[in-house]
Amino acid sequence: MTLFGYKPPFTAWVGIVIVTVNLLVAVFGPWLTPYGESQSVAGTWDPPSAALWLGADQIGRDMLTRLIYGARMTIGVAMVTTVLSFVMGITTGFVAAVLGGWVDQLLSRLVDVILSIPLLIFALIILGVFGSAIPVLVLTIAFLDSTRVFRLARALAMNLSVLEYVEAARLRGEGIWWIMRREILPNASAPLFSEFGLRFCFNFLFVAALSFLGLGIQPPFADWGGMVRDNAAAISFGMLAPIWPALAISVMTVGVNLVVDWLLSIEARPSGAQAEL
Repeated sequence: MTLFGYKPPFTAWVGIVIVTVNLLVAVFGPWLTPYGESQSVAGTWDPPSAALWLGADQIGRDMLTRLIYGARMTIGVAMVTTVLSFVMGITTGFVAAVLGGWVDQLLSRLVDVILSIPLLIFALIILGVFGSAIPVLVLTIAFLDSTRVFRLARALAMNLSVLEYVEAARLRGEGIWWIMRREILPNASAPLFSEFGLRFCFNFLFVAALSFLGLGIQPPFADWGGMVRDNAAAISFGMLAPIWPALAISVMTVGVNLVVDWLLSIEARPSGAQAEL
């Protein structure tokens, strides 16, 4: 079986299965859970049983139910954040490369200033001032992550904007948005698509890390990073409660990276003409 005209190796199929299962759980979570998201059904850190397959958390909620709802929140926030960061980063990066001059200098120096500040510290400052509501969390991470996307998009557009077909479009009188959308974006889509997987993985871990620190997704919403923090004390008693969300984070991260590695290997392959040479 092939995808995108290529036959994925075994590791890529493992990653595809992991990502697909997690996405299906995130989408159909409410129809898969045996209990409500915040429903207490047992005692504190009750062990796994027939009624509670993964046991209970620190206030007696079903751990499996919390994991399923946490998939929707953690993966959903990371996905929205990544999409938004790419919209901002690609747009500003292409504009800087196509217009050049003072526009390029202004945007590039602004990005340099933002990148000079450690990402986690910058996020903690913003979230500490404006709060940890989900819209604030999404906009903060998307804004900070867009600076990384900007640098890649600008570099790609700088190389493409000097090619003959782009110059021909300029001579025809095409506008900047037409050139960016019809000439540059299609030819830069392969590396940007691979970068999207990497940035999603980073944002996914960053959301979980902020939640673990108490500045990410807030209760009563379930998220994997917050579940690790809330149940961390169970480790002292030899219980598995914090292991399940940590394992979910690890498995999802590995799955995304396996898919991205395969996409990067496709991008690095020579074209048919080059292979013949």
